[in-house]
Amino acid sequence: MVANLVVRNVDEEVAAALKRLATAHERSMEAEHRAILRAALATPKRRAFVDVLASMPDVGDDADFERSRG
Repeated sequence: MVANLVVRNVDEEVAAALKRLATAHERSMEAEHRAILRAALATPKRRAFVDVLASMPDVGDDADFERSRG
């Protein structure tokens, strides 16, 4: 299924920016708009928990985080 969308009352600055992007990507403003919507609404790829842990920076030794008793 294909849907048609109409966007009204777009600020001139936004329309001009869309036109610049479309020109830079060598496509129509309509095609640029579709690409922006597709990218904005794409479901981000889920990362495995082990990959998230592995990407965390090393911020010190366990001893750096010990509570003082006093």
